[in-house]
Amino acid sequence: MVELRKRPEAPSDASQPPQKKSASSTSAKPRSESSKAPTPSLDRAEESRKPVAGDTIQLEGFGGEIETQDGEKTNLKKLVDDSESGVVLFTYPKASTPGCTTQACLFRDEFSPLTATGYSIFGLSSDSPKSNTTFKTKQRLPFTLLCDPNATLITAIGMRKSPKDIVRGVFVVSKASKVEAVEPGGPAATVEAIRRLVESARVSSSEHVANVVEARETPKDENSKAGNASSAEDDSAEVRADIAAEVADTAEKLDEA
Repeated sequence: MVELRKRPEAPSDASQPPQKKSASSTSAKPRSESSKAPTPSLDRAEESRKPVAGDTIQLEGFGGEIETQDGEKTNLKKLVDDSESGVVLFTYPKASTPGCTTQACLFRDEFSPLTATGYSIFGLSSDSPKSNTTFKTKQRLPFTLLCDPNATLITAIGMRKSPKDIVRGVFVVSKASKVEAVEPGGPAATVEAIRRLVESARVSSSEHVANVVEARETPKDENSKAGNASSAEDDSAEVRADIAAEVADTAEKLDEA
C-alpha cells in the first residue's frame, strides 16, 4: 500500500520580510498650507491705501469714530463739516512727553496765524481722554485733542508705524474733501508744513479777490467810456444848436438892416 505524504506548504506572505518601496513608487505629498506663499499682511495692505496730497477722499466713515479729550464722540467728517476751510490733524506719539510737548506748544504759540485762513487745528494720538485732558490743561492748549485708542483714524491717514507706534506728522483735508498735505516730521517741521500751506492759501485768496475786483471793474470802465461818448455827442449837438441859433440871429439882423 502506497503512503501519501503531504507536500510542505509554502511560507505565508506574513513570514516574508517587507519589501522596500522604491523612490519612484512613492507619491509626492501635497504641499502644506504653511508652505504656500504668504499673503500680504494687514499692515502692507493698509500701507497701499495711504492717502497722498491731491487725493479726494470719501469722508463718510473715514477713520471710524474717535473722541475728544472731554469724551465726546466724533469723526473726521463731522470735524470737516464744522470747520470753515478744512481740518489740520497733527499726530503725536504720547501726550506730555518732551517732543510731543514741544510740538503742541509750537502749534499753540502760532495758533492765530495758522488758523487765519479758516483751518481748524486738532491734536491726534492714541492717548486716553484723561491723559489728553491733563496735557491740554497743563500746556494751556487752545485746540481740541482727539483720542484714537484703536488707531483707526491714525492708520487711515497713514501715520501708524506699527500696531502701537505712531508717526509724528500732519494731515490736512479741505472742506471739499481734498487731501492738502500728508507729511511726517519733527515738532518744528510739522508746524512749518502748515505755515507754508496757510501762506499758499492766503496768496491764492488774494489773487482770487484781485481777479474778482478786476472782473467787476471792467464793465464799469466800459460803461464809463460809453457814458463819456454819449456826453460828447450831447455836447456836440448843443454846440451845433448854438451855432445855428447864432446864424439865424445874424440873418435876421441883416434882413432888418
